[in-house]
This record gives sequence, C-alpha cells and structure tokens, in this order.
Amino acid sequence: MSEPNFSICVFCGSQPGNQKEFTESAKQVGQWIAHHGGQLVYGGGRNGLMGTVADATLAAGGRVVGVIPRALVEKEWAHTGCTELHVVETMHDRKRLMAERADAFLALPGGIGTFEEFYEVWTWRQLGYHNKPIGLLNLNGYYSPMLEFLNGVVAQQFMGPWQMDLIQADTDALKLLPSLVQSAGLPIQFKSESI
Repeated sequence: MSEPNFSICVFCGSQPGNQKEFTESAKQVGQWIAHHGGQLVYGGGRNGLMGTVADATLAAGGRVVGVIPRALVEKEWAHTGCTELHVVETMHDRKRLMAERADAFLALPGGIGTFEEFYEVWTWRQLGYHNKPIGLLNLNGYYSPMLEFLNGVVAQQFMGPWQMDLIQADTDALKLLPSLVQSAGLPIQFKSESI
C-alpha cells in the first residue's frame, strides 16, 4: 500500500445517532478519503459513526490509523481491522497522537467527546500550536444551534470574528473535504470518479 497523500483526523460519535443521514455521511467521508489517496486518523472504535467511517475507508482501499486509550478498548470496542491501531494510556495521549498524525481535522455529528476534541484543536489553532484546517460538518443542521451560540459569543465580544474564521463549516461533506485538503496545501489523488 502506497504512502497516503494526506491524513484527515475525523472526530465523530461512538453512537450512530437517530438519522440515517449520519451513517450515510460517515460512509461517504471514509470513501472519499480512500478514493483520493488519503488516510483516516480517528479514535480507534468500531461502534457508531466511528466504526462506520473506518469500515468505509478500509472497504474502499484506504489506510486507517486508530488511536484508543487502553481503558476504552473494551468500552468502545477497539477496531482491530485498522491498518494501524495504537493503544495508548490516556485521553491526552490519544488526542496528541491523532493531532500529530493529521494534516486536517473534521468533526462529524457526535457527543461530548466529539465536542471536546473539536474545541481543543480549534483552541490549539488560535494559540498557534498548529495551522491545520478544521472542518465542521453541519449535517441536517446538527451543529446549527452551536454555531448560533458561537456567533453570539462573538457578538458579546468574548471571541473575535477571526476565531470563527479558523473553522470551515459546511452541510456537504463532498465540498468540505476537498476544501480542507486544499487549505492544508496537500495534493488530492483521484482514484475514482464515483466519489
């Protein structure tokens, strides 16, 4: 298997959610990454959207790097089919390794863990710890209330508009993914015309 052109770290739920579009979009993300010569970096679980995006990447011939804390191997059912599965000691180790292996970040729908990961890489970027693109897939308006709240934070001057400009939000994964890769200055290899 050749070296990937880029690595996208995907944050998403260990549950599937209650809309079929969530699962369909996770599959679409995994397929797109694989078909364009990329590599998925994610939290290493096999359940929920996490498992869906990993399975879709692998099925399309892509590489998958999973990173999971030892304490969550059983709780999140570690995905043993990953190209690389790193079992680490702490959540801090998990997030550090995922960030190091990524060229860009993408948050799909998820719960508190997804929010925390998204906010941390966003905070790191505003502080200058990295300059990697960050995407938010606002599928079916999932993140609309959060974006409305964040714009209110800007209006009340606890954040500046420049901080909002550090993230790319879109409702369409097939628009957001190439934008993230191109923002990172990385090549996209077209393996298939189907995705």
